Amino acid sequence: MADSILLNPVRKNSRRTANYSSARLSRFSLEDEPSNLDEMPLMMSEEGFENDESDYQTLPRARRGQRRLGWFLLGGWEVLCKSCCDCLAHVCRRKKEMKARTVWLGRPEKSEEKFPKNGIKNQKYNVLTFVPGVLFQQFKFFLNLYFLVVSCSQLVPALKIGYLYTYWAPLGFVLAVTMVREAVDEVRRHQRDKEMNSQLYSKLTVRVASSSCLLTDFIDLQNQRIPADMIFLRTSEKTGQSCFIRTEQLDGETDWKLKVAVSCTQRLAAVGDLFSISAFVYAQKPQLDIHSFEGNFTREDVEPQIQESLSIDNTLWASAVVASGTVIGVVIYTGKETRSVLNTSHAKNKVGLLDLELNRLTKALFLAQLVLSVVMVALQGFVGPWFRNLFRFVVLFSYIIPISLRVNLDMGKSAYGWMITRDENIPGTVVRTSTIPEELGRLVYLLTDKTGTLTQNEMVFKRLHLGTVAYGNDTMDEIQSHIVQSYAQGPAQPSGGGSGNAAVARSNPPQGPKVRKSVSSRIHEAVKAVALCHNVTPVYESHGAAGETESAEADQDFSDDNRTYQAASPDEVALVRWTESVGLTLVSRDLTSLQLRTPSGQILSFLILQVFPFTSESKRMEITFYMKGADVAMATIVQYNDWLEEEVRTRTGPKVFIPLHWFYWDFQSRYSQAKLSLLDRTLKVAAAVESLEREMELLCLTGVEDQLQADVRPTLELLRNAGIKIWMLTGDKMETATCIAKSSHLVSRTQDVHVFKPVCSRGEAHLELNAFRRKHDCALVISGDSLEVCLRYYEHELVELACQCPAVVCCRCSPTQKAQIVRLLQQHTANRTCAIGDGGNDVSMIQAADCGIGIEGKEGKQASLAADFSVSQFRHIGRLLMVHGRNSYKRSAALGQFVMHRGMIISTMQVLRLSRF
Repeated sequence: MADSILLNPVRKNSRRTANYSSARLSRFSLEDEPSNLDEMPLMMSEEGFENDESDYQTLPRARRGQRRLGWFLLGGWEVLCKSCCDCLAHVCRRKKEMKARTVWLGRPEKSEEKFPKNGIKNQKYNVLTFVPGVLFQQFKFFLNLYFLVVSCSQLVPALKIGYLYTYWAPLGFVLAVTMVREAVDEVRRHQRDKEMNSQLYSKLTVRVASSSCLLTDFIDLQNQRIPADMIFLRTSEKTGQSCFIRTEQLDGETDWKLKVAVSCTQRLAAVGDLFSISAFVYAQKPQLDIHSFEGNFTREDVEPQIQESLSIDNTLWASAVVASGTVIGVVIYTGKETRSVLNTSHAKNKVGLLDLELNRLTKALFLAQLVLSVVMVALQGFVGPWFRNLFRFVVLFSYIIPISLRVNLDMGKSAYGWMITRDENIPGTVVRTSTIPEELGRLVYLLTDKTGTLTQNEMVFKRLHLGTVAYGNDTMDEIQSHIVQSYAQGPAQPSGGGSGNAAVARSNPPQGPKVRKSVSSRIHEAVKAVALCHNVTPVYESHGAAGETESAEADQDFSDDNRTYQAASPDEVALVRWTESVGLTLVSRDLTSLQLRTPSGQILSFLILQVFPFTSESKRMEITFYMKGADVAMATIVQYNDWLEEEVRTRTGPKVFIPLHWFYWDFQSRYSQAKLSLLDRTLKVAAAVESLEREMELLCLTGVEDQLQADVRPTLELLRNAGIKIWMLTGDKMETATCIAKSSHLVSRTQDVHVFKPVCSRGEAHLELNAFRRKHDCALVISGDSLEVCLRYYEHELVELACQCPAVVCCRCSPTQKAQIVRLLQQHTANRTCAIGDGGNDVSMIQAADCGIGIEGKEGKQASLAADFSVSQFRHIGRLLMVHGRNSYKRSAALGQFVMHRGMIISTMQVLRLSRF
């Protein structure tokens, strides 16, 4: 970054209030970090930071009490009024503090607290506030307020200089069009909310509307949208206590998620037994994070009490859809406390930069108009009722700010929208907000999603690396021949799999010196590891008639025709499909076992002892003592080797060799206790899992590629050449996001990439920002957790440094964080921002941006419906911005100048006539 910029942790934004400043100071004093960090500037070297802290000079904070008269006249009054209104609204609508709760199954009388209703409400106004609200939104701008005052002045006979309709008709037309447009939008929102709230659900005993679901209710779902946040209790799936849900409207991922029912309730003989048991669920307080949950299930009517730990695998979040089977859950969060509502921001009234500039120009023209009126009164010698004459001159010179300006601009914007929708080069484009087409030509920052926006979310297996040999697409037939030959020798070979016990028998460490394995044996071990270590489940769909269902189930033979794979990540599906192509096919899976079919048709069964899912912290997952994960995480776990740094997007499949007889049962006891803990559960579980990760043998590296959307690279290059800075905000893993940024040429291959290290405290953030500032012309990659810590203490400094980067990649971002980044760019740079996405998790970002663009893709139409503009493909962004955006801005600017110059010419003629006669 530039050395000339002095960064310090002092907020320089004068718009911050004194209360916020004092709150920050009090919070800093409570942190365990050194208090002198408040006064320490970010230095160019760590040596200065580490050696002598007394050399840093205290930088005085900006004085917030000094206000000038010019600030008040040029918009300060508006800021003060808005602050007072926000403060009053905060007092009147004080939010209730969210708390953890105990939810008794089917017993609402034991709930002491009141919880919000489960209704969905996206409307901006109601019947009483519609007219006042719309009028306020219109007349808060000086331009409209000026027209209203001038029109009202004509109702006074002493000030009347023309016909009333010449003033009121244009103003009434503008207001009528605006109110009709807002009314139509409100009716559509009301209809969508009513449709969602009136959906009927089975409450085991009766059918109720979605808005009538309450805490402790049992909800029975079958291929339906989940109405509230629930705990998964029972399922009708024949595979056991699991089911699949679709979460594309919640997190933007199109892959099905596997959810697990509570074991205690799944074992009940009948559904009606749920009402006869005495049990409760302890749930943590509502949070924004949709990827984590901590709670416990307790049954009290048996001895001893039954306790089960609850995690994200046992939850059913609202807005997700049940994809398979029948699900019964108990409601734990409703309405405003659900994860989907907490991560959704309310839509704002977007105003174009051109309208704001015209509003400021109108103020300057009004001052000129007022000075001109004073001059005319002075030429008359201030005789008679000169105050009345002054006001009449002001009205007479109102042509300087003609009301036709607003009418012409609104009609022009409608024409621009019509031309965008009729463009044959970008078919399927829809303009949903017709008031801001000029914003498309004035963008500085473009914030884009990754999955489904830049990529097709279709993974393709590309490469297998075994250390001494690598296989690509053109040599996959060699792997297939090795697998066929390996299993043709029979299941008794050392590397073959039989049952879960067979894998255990080989768990003891080998005695004596290591013997180098043959290539065939290493390929067999690697392919088997990839085929076993995943969370993919095969799903079979019957194509027969309804009467043939039972016979189809009984006669099911794992045929390839009706089998599909479902998993939480598409790259896992790509790995399983690759093992199928080389001869080892996943044919069945449940919670405790999975079956593989060999090339000879033999079915091999494996026992699943434990599954440790992939998380952003561990970056790896394990199953039956096979582990796979990112290279950065596996490098510290596996035995030493010299080929792990291979330049591929990695998923490693090491196999663990540990004595299982007593060690595993000791581990299982410690792991179960850690999962039941309510304090630091995540850390305790991680510590128990890490006890298994010792001296693991690295088997292979695999390369999986995500296909890019059509013409993504030339589109990004076009936007970059136009001076638009592009940021990628994604909820995906850091390694995946970095690879996509490079493959899409968002970050060039010759450009340095600075990966912001994970930080948890203020001191770590301070040192990492120092290290980042020393980098020049490099792209930034930062995770959502580190971003949150840096924004808490060094918001201004981080944004200032990030804005100097040619590209920024933010990974593991929640929907709320995406919207927060958009607002930070708006506040700190005062530039126009555009957000583009295709999933429900992008709605908050799209609504927060000055211009939101939605793509209709695999993740549904939620982002498209919430956006200002909707396109069918990412490549259409180039023409939408470079052609239509630029032309709209140029035409509106020329039209505004023409109308104003015409008014000034007319007013000049009036001045000459009045001064002469």
